[in-house]
Amino acid sequence: MKLEFSIERAHKTQTSLSEHIIFEDKIPKKIHFVGGVDVAYAKGVSIGAAAVLEFDSLKLKESKTAVCKTLFPYIPTLLSFREIPPSVLAIQKLGIHPDVFLVDGHGYAHPYRCGFASHLGLAIGKPTIGVAKGKLIGDLQSSKTDADTVFIHHKGEIIGAQITPKPGWKPIYVSVGHMISLETAIKIVKRCAIHSSIPEPITMAHNVATAEKRKINIPIQT
Repeated sequence: MKLEFSIERAHKTQTSLSEHIIFEDKIPKKIHFVGGVDVAYAKGVSIGAAAVLEFDSLKLKESKTAVCKTLFPYIPTLLSFREIPPSVLAIQKLGIHPDVFLVDGHGYAHPYRCGFASHLGLAIGKPTIGVAKGKLIGDLQSSKTDADTVFIHHKGEIIGAQITPKPGWKPIYVSVGHMISLETAIKIVKRCAIHSSIPEPITMAHNVATAEKRKINIPIQT
C-alpha cells in the first residue's frame, strides 16, 4: 500500500535523524582533501555536483556530476529530500574521497535540527558542514573571543554560527552537518573562504553544476 506524502511525517523523520548526528571531530588531524556539494535544476531534472579540492592549496583536483529526475517538490525546511538523490549519485562517482564535505545548505541550524548538510552526512556516513547564505532560526549572540563570529542560539542551545570571513564580506551561516564539532567546522569554512564568503569547495561545486545545467538547457539543433 502506497503511503501519501506528509510534511508532518517528513519533519518527524528529520527530528528522528537529528538524534544520530555526531558532534565530535571524526576527521584526520591533517586534512588532505575537502569536498564541496551543490545542486542545480533544469527542465525537470536535478544536477548534483561534487568537487574535491586539495586542502592546503584549495586547487580543484576532481569533480563529478549526476543528473536525475526531480521527484520531490521545493518545500521550505525539506530541501534535503529534494537534493539528497543527485548529491549522493555525484559523490559516489568520485575517485578521491574528501576528509570532509562542505554543503550548500544548513546542518543542525534547522527548525527540525536536520537540514541538507546533516541529512547528507548521515546518508553517506561522512563528515559534513552546513554553509548557508541565510539564517533559518535562532537569535544571534556575539562571541567574546572572536569579533567575526556570532553564535546562533535557539531553545537554550548553540546551533550554529554567523561568520564574516573578512571585513566587508557578507556573513554566512555555519552549522554542524555530521561527524564534526562546530569549532572545527568554523575553522575549516574560514580557511576555505578565500575569494568571497562562500567557501571555495562550494563555489567550485556550484560552477560545475551550473556548467552541466547549461549543457542541458542548450537547444537541440535540427
